[in-house]
Amino acid sequence: MDRRVILAIALMVLVAVVPSLLWPPKPAPPRPAPSDTAATDAALPGDARTLPPQMRAAEPPLPEEPAATVAAAADTIWVESDLYRLGFNPQGGALIWAELTRYQSFAPGDSGRHVQLVRGDAPILTHALLLGSDTVSLADWSFTPSEQRLRVVGDDRLTLVAERAGARVTLEYHFAAGDYRFAVQGQVAGLGSSGAVLALGLGTGLRSVEVDSSDDYRHYSVVTKAAKTESKSFRSLDPGEVADLAGPFEWVGLKSKYFLLATLAIDEGWPPFGGARAVGGPRSGRMATRANVTATLPVPPAGAFAYQVYVGPLDHRRLGAIGHGLDDANPYGGFLRGLIHPVSLFVVDILVWMHTRLSLAYGWVLVIFGILVRVALWPLNQKAMESGLRMQAVQPLMKDIQDRHKNDPKRLQEEMLKLYKEHKVNPFGGCLPMLLPLPILFALFFVFANTIELRGVPFLWLPDLSRADPLYIIPVVMGLSMFTVTKVGQRGMPPNPQSTMMLYILPVMMTVLFLKFASGLNLYYTVQNLFSIPQQYLIAQRRLKQAGRPAS
Repeated sequence: MDRRVILAIALMVLVAVVPSLLWPPKPAPPRPAPSDTAATDAALPGDARTLPPQMRAAEPPLPEEPAATVAAAADTIWVESDLYRLGFNPQGGALIWAELTRYQSFAPGDSGRHVQLVRGDAPILTHALLLGSDTVSLADWSFTPSEQRLRVVGDDRLTLVAERAGARVTLEYHFAAGDYRFAVQGQVAGLGSSGAVLALGLGTGLRSVEVDSSDDYRHYSVVTKAAKTESKSFRSLDPGEVADLAGPFEWVGLKSKYFLLATLAIDEGWPPFGGARAVGGPRSGRMATRANVTATLPVPPAGAFAYQVYVGPLDHRRLGAIGHGLDDANPYGGFLRGLIHPVSLFVVDILVWMHTRLSLAYGWVLVIFGILVRVALWPLNQKAMESGLRMQAVQPLMKDIQDRHKNDPKRLQEEMLKLYKEHKVNPFGGCLPMLLPLPILFALFFVFANTIELRGVPFLWLPDLSRADPLYIIPVVMGLSMFTVTKVGQRGMPPNPQSTMMLYILPVMMTVLFLKFASGLNLYYTVQNLFSIPQQYLIAQRRLKQAGRPAS
């Protein structure tokens, strides 16, 4: 039974994980952009139908921005806090700089600079007003700021005002210290804003700040929240392909592997986003790197509108505190989400607690966590191994029953159940302890792939626990530890060709599988294996003693 379970587990891991890692899905052939604008408009849902032509058309391929940070203009309006440094362009009022001062960029050429999420050629929070068939873009409006530089120490406010031909637009930003979220309140006057719609441009995606930009691009997605959270990856969009997302939405966001830009319409008394549109952008090799995203927000007749902006890390605790399902922007588990997501959050909480309360490096946290899990499972493993000993002891009786009743399946089943009951043998007793660590192992796979707390964390020779070991030391040690556990566990067991085959094949297979996995996951699993060897040795000694063979 145990061999079948091990093989099934290994096959499940292979089927679920390996294909997506080794053979990322190829993009579908590009589809031509629609040539009939009227026909395209007729198919648009809700407010998306009123997007201006320049936002509806497929944009031409954009050059990839240089890895180094782009310099901001001299007249940039700066807002600084302990968490970020934001830059607004007085020409249009868009956000052109979003630097997170507590996170380091690992992009080639950034030379250890802070994370800066706005692409130099694609500002975010651009505004355009859709007034019937007319579009008023604010991109060329000159805004006068209430101050050129603002240091956020409490609840602070920045006001931008622009006037043109009797029209007036006011953008008022409210910032709070210690929060990556800020509020925007706008007022439009003199434009006949009755029935207007605000087209809020979110740019073409966040700037990649990771060593492996291809891996980062795999996580690029448009995320929305209506009745539930839904995600549409950039790679699902062909260049020029238009995807209309029907609202209403509480929030619309863009995410990378570790960071999130989200615009939220969650204040009571203000309307939600009416819809959103994403236009597929160019690709880098097989990976989509851009998608032009616009959200629409109804503007009441009084001309006032409001929304909030979150630009910061994909930190589950911080996003969960905001509510409205914002922490679902980065769910753990893929198609196993229902099982893996809660376990992942539980594991992350434990790891972060151990790191902060015990002042331990995350590498040592994983070592201790692996030991604790093994200690917690020791009693169950002990019972399972004792069940295995009893099963081994009744093997001759089972063989006799099978020979005597091989032509009577019903009688065979009855006699087998009677045998199990008399000798207190549970044929499935060895399965549960093997299955219990699986949710934690699967959870840690997704934790290391998506948890920002572990991003860029070094340990010993490992440069980053969230990435593969560049020297392949940990996967090899993991494979050797698995071989040792299996070898010790088979001592005293009757010779079995299948067991011998599993002894050599499974460790090799798992080593190859884990070569590209996060080194932190390898570290945890290696510790688990090493600290299971003493228990395997003790039970092997009992098996030898029971068989009347000398223990060693």
